[in-house]
Amino acid sequence: MLLLLDLLINLNPNAMKKNYFFFLFAFVSMQFFAQSSCSDAQSDVIYAYSHVKTAYDSNNLTHLKQYSVRSYEAFERAKSKLSSCNCEDSYNAAYDGAEALNRVADAETFEDGRFYVKRARELAKESIEALEVCTKMSNENLALVELQQEQFKLKQQQIELQLKEEQIKQMLVDKEEKENQIKKEQLIETNEDALQASINAFNEVLEACGCSSRMSKTQADKTNLYTSSINHIKTFYLNTVKQVTSNYLTILNQCNIK
Repeated sequence: MLLLLDLLINLNPNAMKKNYFFFLFAFVSMQFFAQSSCSDAQSDVIYAYSHVKTAYDSNNLTHLKQYSVRSYEAFERAKSKLSSCNCEDSYNAAYDGAEALNRVADAETFEDGRFYVKRARELAKESIEALEVCTKMSNENLALVELQQEQFKLKQQQIELQLKEEQIKQMLVDKEEKENQIKKEQLIETNEDALQASINAFNEVLEACGCSSRMSKTQADKTNLYTSSINHIKTFYLNTVKQVTSNYLTILNQCNIK
C-alpha cells in the first residue's frame, strides 16, 4: 500500500500530496479494522475450543452433541472475523473444525461422535495457535502484544469459569431430575401397596358378611405414570381408590348371603 502511494506521488506530486494523508488514514483504518477483527475472533475460537473440550470429556452422547453444537456455533462466528483479519491458517482450521462438528449431529453412537469431536478439538487448538501468530505479527508494539496476551488469558479464564458454571447448573438439573424420578417411583409403590391393602380389607369384610363375590385388583397400565408429574400420579391413585371403593359398595349392596 505504501509503495503504491509513493508511486502515485512520483507520477503526479501536486495532486497526490494533497490526498496522501487521506490514503494513509484509510490504510491505518484498514489495519486497525483487521486487528480488531482478530481480537474479536479470539473469544470465539476460545469458546469453540472450551466447548469442544467439554464435549470430548463428556460421558454420554447427549452431552457430547449438546456441547458440540455450542462449539460449532462459536466456530461459525469466528470464521467471518478471521476472514476479515486475513488470518488464513486460523480461518482454515476453524472451517475444518466446524465441518467436523457438523457431522456429530448425525452420529448414532458415542464413539462415532467422539471421533469427530476429537478432530475438532485438535483443529480448535490449531486455530488458536495460528490466531496468536497472526496477532503477534500484526502488532508492532511489544508492550501492546503483552497486554493483549494478558487480556487473552483473562478472557480464557473467564470463559472457562462460565463453562464451569454451566456444568454445575447442568449437574444440579440432572440431580433434581433424578431425585424427582425417585420420588415418583416411591409414590407409585406406596400407593400400589395401599391400594392392595384396601382391596384385601374389602375382601375380608365381604367374606365376613358371607358374600360370594370378591374384589380383584385392576391391572391398569402404569407405564406412563413414571413419566408423569407427581400431581398427576396423586390424582390417578385418588380416582383409582374412589373407583375401587365404589365397586366395593356396589358388591356389598348386591351381596348374596351364602
